[in-house]
Amino acid sequence: MKVKVIPVLEDNYMYLVIEERTREAVAVDVAVPKRLLEIVGREGVSLTTVLTTHHHWDHARGNAELARLLPGLVVLGADERICALTRRLAHGEELQFGAIHVRCLLTPGHTLGHMSYFLWEEECPDPPAVFSGDALSVAGCGSRLEGTAQQMYQSLVETLGTLPPETKVFCGHEHTLGNLEFAQKVEPYNDHVKAKLSWAKQRDEDDVPTVPATLGEELLYNPFLRVAEESVRKFTGKVAPADVLDVLCRERASFERAAEPLQPQARALLALQWGLLSTPRQK
Repeated sequence: MKVKVIPVLEDNYMYLVIEERTREAVAVDVAVPKRLLEIVGREGVSLTTVLTTHHHWDHARGNAELARLLPGLVVLGADERICALTRRLAHGEELQFGAIHVRCLLTPGHTLGHMSYFLWEEECPDPPAVFSGDALSVAGCGSRLEGTAQQMYQSLVETLGTLPPETKVFCGHEHTLGNLEFAQKVEPYNDHVKAKLSWAKQRDEDDVPTVPATLGEELLYNPFLRVAEESVRKFTGKVAPADVLDVLCRERASFERAAEPLQPQARALLALQWGLLSTPRQK
Protein backbone atom coordinates (compact mmCIF):
# COMPACT_ATOMS: atom_id res chain seq x y z
CA MET A 1 0.00 0.00 0.00
CA LYS A 2 1.52 3.27 -1.15
CA VAL A 3 0.08 6.61 -0.02
CA LYS A 4 0.68 9.80 -1.97
CA VAL A 5 0.20 12.95 0.14
CA ILE A 6 -1.16 15.76 -2.06
CA PRO A 7 -1.25 19.30 -0.60
CA VAL A 8 -3.97 21.50 -2.17
CA LEU A 9 -5.82 24.75 -1.52
CA GLU A 10 -4.65 26.75 1.48
CA ASP A 11 -3.85 23.87 3.84
CA ASN A 12 -5.82 20.80 2.69
CA TYR A 13 -4.59 17.31 1.92
CA MET A 14 -5.91 14.90 -0.69
CA TYR A 15 -4.56 11.37 -0.77
CA LEU A 16 -4.02 8.74 -3.42
CA VAL A 17 -3.79 5.19 -2.07
CA ILE A 18 -2.21 2.71 -4.48
CA GLU A 19 -2.50 -1.07 -4.35
CA GLU A 20 0.95 -1.82 -5.70
CA ARG A 21 0.22 -5.30 -7.06
CA THR A 22 -2.91 -4.51 -9.07
CA ARG A 23 -2.07 -0.80 -9.62
CA GLU A 24 -5.61 0.07 -8.58
CA ALA A 25 -5.91 3.39 -6.80
CA VAL A 26 -8.36 4.96 -4.37
CA ALA A 27 -8.53 8.71 -3.73
CA VAL A 28 -9.48 10.32 -0.43
CA ASP A 29 -11.16 13.76 -0.24
CA VAL A 30 -10.91 15.09 -3.77
CA ALA A 31 -10.81 18.89 -3.74
CA VAL A 32 -8.77 19.58 -6.88
CA PRO A 33 -9.37 16.87 -9.51
CA LYS A 34 -6.87 18.21 -12.04
CA ARG A 35 -4.03 17.92 -9.53
CA LEU A 36 -5.14 14.42 -8.57
CA LEU A 37 -5.28 13.24 -12.18
CA GLU A 38 -1.77 14.55 -12.82
CA ILE A 39 -0.48 12.25 -10.11
CA VAL A 40 -2.67 9.34 -11.24
CA GLY A 41 -1.10 9.67 -14.70
CA ARG A 42 2.41 10.00 -13.34
CA GLU A 43 1.99 6.89 -11.18
CA GLY A 44 0.40 4.90 -14.02
CA VAL A 45 -2.49 3.62 -11.91
CA SER A 46 -6.21 3.06 -12.45
CA LEU A 47 -8.38 5.27 -10.23
CA THR A 48 -11.62 3.42 -9.46
CA THR A 49 -12.96 4.85 -6.21
CA VAL A 50 -13.21 8.01 -4.14
CA LEU A 51 -13.59 7.84 -0.37
CA THR A 52 -14.99 11.11 0.99
CA THR A 53 -14.79 11.81 4.71
CA HIS A 54 -17.47 14.53 4.79
CA HIS A 55 -19.49 16.88 2.63
CA HIS A 56 -17.62 20.18 3.09
CA TRP A 57 -16.53 21.74 -0.18
CA ASP A 58 -12.81 21.57 0.53
CA HIS A 59 -13.06 17.78 0.83
CA ALA A 60 -15.71 16.93 -1.75
CA ARG A 61 -15.96 19.68 -4.37
CA GLY A 62 -13.90 17.75 -6.93
CA ASN A 63 -16.10 14.67 -6.97
CA ALA A 64 -18.47 15.80 -9.72
CA GLU A 65 -15.76 16.89 -12.12
CA LEU A 66 -13.74 13.75 -11.47
CA ALA A 67 -16.80 11.56 -12.07
CA ARG A 68 -17.42 13.39 -15.36
CA LEU A 69 -13.86 12.76 -16.48
CA LEU A 70 -13.81 9.13 -15.30
CA PRO A 71 -17.12 7.42 -16.20
CA GLY A 72 -17.89 4.58 -13.82
CA LEU A 73 -16.00 6.14 -10.92
CA VAL A 74 -17.46 5.12 -7.55
CA VAL A 75 -17.86 7.88 -4.95
CA LEU A 76 -18.43 6.63 -1.41
CA GLY A 77 -19.20 8.33 1.89
CA ALA A 78 -21.64 8.37 4.79
CA ASP A 79 -23.48 11.63 4.15
CA GLU A 80 -26.05 12.21 1.42
CA ARG A 81 -24.80 15.81 1.20
CA ILE A 82 -21.54 14.60 -0.39
CA CYS A 83 -21.23 15.80 -3.96
CA ALA A 84 -21.70 13.09 -6.65
CA LEU A 85 -22.18 10.34 -4.05
CA THR A 86 -22.91 6.97 -5.69
CA ARG A 87 -23.38 4.88 -2.54
CA ARG A 88 -23.83 5.68 1.12
CA LEU A 89 -21.66 3.74 3.54
CA ALA A 90 -22.56 2.40 6.99
CA HIS A 91 -20.49 2.31 10.16
CA GLY A 92 -18.43 -0.85 10.35
CA GLU A 93 -18.84 -1.68 6.67
CA GLU A 94 -15.77 -3.23 5.09
CA LEU A 95 -14.48 -2.76 1.54
CA GLN A 96 -11.58 -4.32 -0.33
CA PHE A 97 -9.34 -3.07 -3.13
CA GLY A 98 -6.95 -5.83 -4.14
CA ALA A 99 -5.02 -6.64 -0.97
CA ILE A 100 -6.16 -3.45 0.79
CA HIS A 101 -8.93 -3.80 3.36
CA VAL A 102 -10.98 -0.77 4.38
CA ARG A 103 -13.10 -0.48 7.52
CA CYS A 104 -15.52 2.44 7.52
CA LEU A 105 -15.73 4.21 10.88
CA LEU A 106 -18.48 6.74 11.48
CA THR A 107 -16.91 9.60 13.44
CA PRO A 108 -19.50 12.36 14.00
CA GLY A 109 -18.62 15.64 15.66
CA HIS A 110 -17.19 17.89 12.98
CA THR A 111 -20.20 16.84 10.89
CA LEU A 112 -22.83 14.23 11.71
CA GLY A 113 -22.03 12.24 8.57
CA HIS A 114 -18.26 12.21 8.96
CA MET A 115 -16.65 8.88 8.03
CA SER A 116 -13.03 7.91 8.71
CA TYR A 117 -11.36 5.06 6.83
CA PHE A 118 -9.07 2.48 8.41
CA LEU A 119 -6.90 0.66 5.85
CA TRP A 120 -4.62 -2.35 6.22
CA GLU A 121 -3.18 -5.28 4.31
CA GLU A 122 -3.16 -8.84 5.62
CA GLU A 123 0.25 -10.41 6.27
CA CYS A 124 2.02 -7.14 5.51
CA PRO A 125 4.74 -5.66 7.74
CA ASP A 126 3.67 -2.11 6.92
CA PRO A 127 1.52 -0.41 9.57
CA PRO A 128 -2.17 0.29 8.95
CA ALA A 129 -3.45 3.78 8.14
CA VAL A 130 -6.47 5.86 9.03
CA PHE A 131 -7.73 8.70 6.86
CA SER A 132 -9.45 10.85 9.43
CA GLY A 133 -10.50 13.94 7.47
CA ASP A 134 -11.46 16.60 9.99
CA ALA A 135 -12.37 14.19 12.80
CA LEU A 136 -8.79 13.84 14.01
CA SER A 137 -5.79 15.92 12.95
CA VAL A 138 -2.17 15.90 14.06
CA ALA A 139 -2.26 17.21 17.65
CA GLY A 140 -5.89 18.31 17.34
CA CYS A 141 -9.27 17.77 15.77
CA GLY A 142 -11.75 19.62 13.59
CA SER A 143 -14.16 22.09 15.12
CA ARG A 144 -17.43 20.65 16.41
CA LEU A 145 -19.99 21.98 13.94
CA GLU A 146 -22.64 19.28 14.23
CA GLY A 147 -23.46 16.77 16.93
CA THR A 148 -22.72 16.69 20.63
CA ALA A 149 -19.58 16.64 22.73
CA GLN A 150 -20.46 13.08 23.73
CA GLN A 151 -20.56 12.03 20.07
CA MET A 152 -17.21 13.68 19.42
CA TYR A 153 -15.72 12.00 22.49
CA GLN A 154 -16.90 8.61 21.25
CA SER A 155 -15.51 9.33 17.78
CA LEU A 156 -12.10 10.48 18.99
CA VAL A 157 -11.41 8.38 22.06
CA GLU A 158 -13.50 5.24 21.66
CA THR A 159 -13.43 4.80 17.87
CA LEU A 160 -10.20 6.33 16.58
CA GLY A 161 -8.26 6.29 19.85
CA THR A 162 -8.52 2.50 20.18
CA LEU A 163 -7.00 1.70 16.78
CA PRO A 164 -3.56 0.03 16.87
CA PRO A 165 -0.95 2.51 18.16
CA GLU A 166 1.23 2.02 15.07
CA THR A 167 -1.61 3.26 12.82
CA LYS A 168 -0.51 6.14 10.60
CA VAL A 169 -2.86 9.12 10.83
CA PHE A 170 -3.49 10.94 7.54
CA CYS A 171 -5.69 13.95 8.29
CA GLY A 172 -7.43 16.53 6.15
CA HIS A 173 -5.48 19.69 6.97
CA GLU A 174 -2.03 21.00 7.80
CA HIS A 175 -2.96 22.54 11.15
CA THR A 176 -0.21 20.89 13.18
CA LEU A 177 1.69 23.98 14.29
CA GLY A 178 -1.37 25.79 15.61
CA ASN A 179 -2.68 22.61 17.21
CA LEU A 180 0.58 22.08 19.09
CA GLU A 181 0.69 25.69 20.24
CA PHE A 182 -2.74 25.15 21.75
CA ALA A 183 -1.67 21.78 23.20
CA GLN A 184 1.21 23.58 24.92
CA LYS A 185 -1.27 25.99 26.47
CA VAL A 186 -3.28 23.03 27.77
CA GLU A 187 -0.27 21.07 29.04
CA PRO A 188 2.69 23.46 29.40
CA TYR A 189 4.82 20.82 31.13
CA ASN A 190 4.23 18.02 28.63
CA ASP A 191 7.67 17.20 27.17
CA HIS A 192 6.09 15.34 24.26
CA VAL A 193 4.23 18.50 23.25
CA LYS A 194 7.44 20.56 23.46
CA ALA A 195 9.40 18.09 21.35
CA LYS A 196 6.68 17.76 18.72
CA LEU A 197 6.24 21.55 18.55
CA SER A 198 9.95 22.04 17.93
CA TRP A 199 9.82 19.39 15.20
CA ALA A 200 6.71 20.96 13.61
CA LYS A 201 8.32 24.41 13.53
CA GLN A 202 11.24 22.99 11.59
CA ARG A 203 8.87 21.23 9.18
CA ASP A 204 7.01 24.50 8.71
CA GLU A 205 10.24 26.37 7.94
CA ASP A 206 11.16 23.69 5.42
CA ASP A 207 7.61 23.73 3.95
CA VAL A 208 7.30 19.97 4.46
CA PRO A 209 4.06 18.17 5.49
CA THR A 210 3.72 16.97 9.07
CA VAL A 211 1.54 14.01 8.08
CA PRO A 212 1.42 11.23 8.89
CA ALA A 213 1.73 10.93 12.63
CA THR A 214 1.12 7.66 14.44
CA LEU A 215 -1.79 7.16 16.78
CA GLY A 216 0.61 6.15 19.54
CA GLU A 217 2.33 9.52 19.21
CA GLU A 218 -1.00 11.35 19.19
CA LEU A 219 -1.94 9.80 22.52
CA LEU A 220 1.12 11.49 24.05
CA TYR A 221 0.44 15.09 22.98
CA ASN A 222 -3.02 15.53 21.44
CA PRO A 223 -5.22 17.02 24.20
CA PHE A 224 -8.41 15.89 22.48
CA LEU A 225 -7.30 12.28 22.94
CA ARG A 226 -6.05 12.95 26.47
CA VAL A 227 -9.31 14.01 28.13
CA ALA A 228 -8.81 11.49 30.94
CA GLU A 229 -5.42 12.95 31.92
CA GLU A 230 -5.34 14.96 35.13
CA SER A 231 -3.40 17.82 33.52
CA VAL A 232 -6.04 18.22 30.79
CA ARG A 233 -8.89 17.99 33.28
CA LYS A 234 -7.22 20.65 35.39
CA PHE A 235 -6.99 23.00 32.41
CA THR A 236 -10.72 22.62 31.67
CA GLY A 237 -11.98 22.46 35.24
CA LYS A 238 -14.09 19.45 34.28
CA VAL A 239 -13.94 15.72 35.04
CA ALA A 240 -16.41 13.91 32.78
CA PRO A 241 -14.64 13.17 29.48
CA ALA A 242 -17.31 14.71 27.24
CA ASP A 243 -17.35 17.85 29.40
CA VAL A 244 -13.55 18.09 29.21
CA LEU A 245 -13.75 17.77 25.43
CA ASP A 246 -16.49 20.39 25.20
CA VAL A 247 -14.34 22.95 27.05
CA LEU A 248 -11.30 22.05 24.93
CA CYS A 249 -13.28 22.71 21.75
CA ARG A 250 -14.43 26.12 22.99
CA GLU A 251 -10.96 27.05 24.20
CA ARG A 252 -9.42 25.94 20.92
CA ALA A 253 -11.87 28.12 18.97
CA SER A 254 -11.02 31.14 21.15
CA PHE A 255 -7.30 30.41 20.77
CA GLU A 256 -7.67 30.28 16.99
CA ARG A 257 -9.62 33.55 16.86
CA ALA A 258 -6.88 35.21 18.90
CA ALA A 259 -4.28 34.27 16.30
CA GLU A 260 -3.71 36.72 13.48
CA PRO A 261 -6.40 36.04 10.86
CA LEU A 262 -5.84 35.94 7.13
CA GLN A 263 -6.85 39.35 5.77
CA PRO A 264 -10.11 39.46 3.76
CA GLN A 265 -8.25 40.56 0.61
CA ALA A 266 -5.94 37.54 0.87
CA ARG A 267 -8.89 35.20 1.34
CA ALA A 268 -10.63 36.65 -1.71
CA LEU A 269 -7.49 36.27 -3.79
CA LEU A 270 -7.11 32.66 -2.69
CA ALA A 271 -10.73 31.91 -3.52
CA LEU A 272 -10.40 33.55 -6.92
CA GLN A 273 -7.25 31.55 -7.62
CA TRP A 274 -9.10 28.27 -7.09
CA GLY A 275 -12.34 29.41 -8.69
CA LEU A 276 -14.23 29.18 -5.42
CA LEU A 277 -15.30 32.77 -4.86
CA SER A 278 -19.02 31.94 -4.71
CA THR A 279 -18.65 28.88 -2.44
CA PRO A 280 -18.59 29.29 1.37
CA ARG A 281 -15.63 27.68 3.09
CA GLN A 282 -16.22 25.29 5.97
CA LYS A 283 -13.73 23.46 8.16
